[in-house]
Amino acid sequence: MTAQTVVGDAFVLVGVFLIGVAAIGLLRLPDVYNRANAVAKAASLGLVSVLLGVVVLTPGVTAVVVLLVAIALQLFTVPIAGYKIGEAAFLSGAPVAPGTHCDDLGAGYGRDGAPPTGR
Repeated sequence: MTAQTVVGDAFVLVGVFLIGVAAIGLLRLPDVYNRANAVAKAASLGLVSVLLGVVVLTPGVTAVVVLLVAIALQLFTVPIAGYKIGEAAFLSGAPVAPGTHCDDLGAGYGRDGAPPTGR
């Protein structure tokens, strides 16, 4: 086993672990807001880690360029998508988990999509 194989396998294993944690969070967390947050963070970092492992394991120029573009797109799009999923859930009236102590949008952000007024 070379050092390249060990490092690549380590990245892949970390990525698989993070994706597994995201899957468990999707099943176990109490509301759509927590689920979207867990999946957006853990799955995006997990996929980036797996792609980095593939970059290390297959060091061809074409593979590296394609995988680095995929990593960049993943890091730019997943946080925005997670935010928009949470916003759509809020605007559709999805309930907040009973243990939630703070609802910053509840008082001033209209369910019709209008931004808060008077602030």
